[in-house]
Amino acid sequence: MSADPADARFGPGAARLSGHAALLLGWTPETFWKATPEELGTVLAAFAPAEADGIDRTTLNAMMERDCDG
Repeated sequence: MSADPADARFGPGAARLSGHAALLLGWTPETFWKATPEELGTVLAAFAPAEADGIDRTTLNAMMERDCDG
């Protein structure tokens, strides 16, 4: 039975994420490991930039026509 490649990546990835939580949030390893993924995601979402609505196709076409290089 071969090992799942995801299993081999979990340890190093979790250690990295624990380090990020310590630096960004001031969490101890114990706090990190007691947190659920949802709790961690909720706290980290506060660091994400606000979502932009984007632009519609009409606005994009107008910008492309106005700012074309040729």
